[in-house]
Amino acid sequence: MAEDYHIPVLLHQSVDALNIVAGGIYVDATFGGGGHAREILKRISGDGMLYGFDQDLEAYEHFLMECESGDGFGRAFQFVRSNFRFITNFLKYYGVTAVDGILADLGVSSRHFDSQERGFSFRYDAPLDMRMNSAGGQTAADVLNSYDERRLADIFYLYGEMKNNRRVAEAIVKRRNLEPFQTVGQLTEVLTPFCKQQRAKKDMAKAFQALRIEVNHEMEALKELLNSSVSLLKQGGRLVVITYHSLEDRLVKNMMRTGNCEGREEKDFYGNTLSPFLLVNRKVVTPDEEEMEKNPRSRSAKLRVAERL
Repeated sequence: MAEDYHIPVLLHQSVDALNIVAGGIYVDATFGGGGHAREILKRISGDGMLYGFDQDLEAYEHFLMECESGDGFGRAFQFVRSNFRFITNFLKYYGVTAVDGILADLGVSSRHFDSQERGFSFRYDAPLDMRMNSAGGQTAADVLNSYDERRLADIFYLYGEMKNNRRVAEAIVKRRNLEPFQTVGQLTEVLTPFCKQQRAKKDMAKAFQALRIEVNHEMEALKELLNSSVSLLKQGGRLVVITYHSLEDRLVKNMMRTGNCEGREEKDFYGNTLSPFLLVNRKVVTPDEEEMEKNPRSRSAKLRVAERL
């Protein structure tokens, strides 16, 4: 079952926030194990339709396995094996130009961290891959072995918020000149001296987060999804996003508040901020203690909701 494959975060709160209407068209931009999709499909009625996006081959194979076992998603569901940054083009392919709701759970799936061969976690010594779409594109090893020192330092600062970014980048370049990076173990060996003993795991996680974001172009993809939502959502349609770190949360907050990812404010004659969205929850929704205990992945989750004006 999808819930066993991957536990969805803030499941009922996020699907409730979509405010699903009869015959509505919805998008699950991050299908994953299908947990959110299943809950949405329970509430869709009439000619309603759900499109689920995921670029990960593993997610697609799991979806096919569920269908073959007779536990499929039905006629009201269409799986789209693609990054959500291409949401507009793929929906147009299916004849859809406007939707009633878009849900995105931006967190990295627990199965990615638990999959030793994918290289997402520093817990296992594996090839330095980190690609969400393993069919193509540069790997984390490619980034470490080809980017110049300044570019590496920028990545660790921007995407990992590491204050020792320059020294880390310098150490990586020195190491690769002796031997190209291939495995997680080689990277953790270089990073360990820069991790404070009392918070070694957090420091290590920041570096891995930075590399993962760069490999998968996560910030660029999120910006494209958010920009697309403005033109795709019908009046009264809902944008529902679950974020996990400050970088992505800032983009989502800016879009919902001002209508652009940069947070540039345009005001009317009376000084009111102009935006294509109305904030539904001015205070972010977070998991309760029970959910955080059952699903540690949810601890940093924040749910933001906006309605298209």
